[in-house]
Amino acid sequence: MNRIFTISLATLALVGCSKSKATEQPAEEASALPTVYFTEEITPESLVKVFEALGVEPQGNVAVKISTGEGGNNHYLKPTLIGDLVKQVNGTIVECGTAYGGTRQDPAKHWQTIREHGFDTIARVDIMDEFGQMQIPVSDTTHIKYDIVGDHLANYDFMINLAHFKGHAMGGFGGVLKNASIGVASTDGKCYIHSAGKVQSPDQLWDNIAEQDYFLESMAAAAQGVHNYMNAKDPNGNPRVVYINVMNNMSVDCDCDGHPAAPELLDMGILASLDPVALDQACLDKVFSHTPSEGDNNQPLIERINRQHGTYITPYAEKIGLGSTKYQLVDLK
Repeated sequence: MNRIFTISLATLALVGCSKSKATEQPAEEASALPTVYFTEEITPESLVKVFEALGVEPQGNVAVKISTGEGGNNHYLKPTLIGDLVKQVNGTIVECGTAYGGTRQDPAKHWQTIREHGFDTIARVDIMDEFGQMQIPVSDTTHIKYDIVGDHLANYDFMINLAHFKGHAMGGFGGVLKNASIGVASTDGKCYIHSAGKVQSPDQLWDNIAEQDYFLESMAAAAQGVHNYMNAKDPNGNPRVVYINVMNNMSVDCDCDGHPAAPELLDMGILASLDPVALDQACLDKVFSHTPSEGDNNQPLIERINRQHGTYITPYAEKIGLGSTKYQLVDLK
């Protein structure tokens, strides 16, 4: 029988509870929950398999949103892993510039990094904000009043949000919610989210970093903006964005870090869902419920997530209507 997490292990840990157990639910209750598909295998074939389990046929021009990885970082999702899926959907790899300098804020340096990491060898690549940006609506205007994204987002009819699940210095962790919000935002949009709506320029950002929960709330609002923007492209209400997290190379640091810490937690697998909140929650639950052993330690990543109050983003995203923290987990083995 499929397992249903009715209470988030990560959320329980945050409020001081020591543990929880997955519980069985009646079929009628299970059918009302979003499904998260899981495979322990991390191979090109299993990535295609977990995508196909979603049962969604890509339409039109397909964007595959990844992080191309900062120069010096070697933990990003490799072209050898994602290439089969990208080719199967005839996708374009899409990215946007960063807000902190490095090798991906300037387009020329970003293109050099893309080539060094080999992404141009498997598919077309588009830096969506290279030539401009645009505003898209957000439903939650508590902090940001719109989302600022690369204007090439308008060229795509369907998106595969293909994220590398790992730690993050500012968000605590990075998964599909971060990949939809910070990842799709232009350089100015990243500043707008990080400052919770105060500024839109890298020159002003570091003097205007938002209170942590406001930043997380702004990320959730921006992720919902992209989710709604893509799904509005289908007049019949069919999904136009799907979500995949790959749980490998789980350093406490993000792929945006040119000198990340070595991963201490062993690879866990690939998960996919139509619900980004359920998907990130399922990955958090796997990390928090994992039993550590020698050479397989989840504690550094848990400490990084808790330090940044990272688990807050999923219940907040649920609160604003982006998705559900409860889910049905289906193992594809």
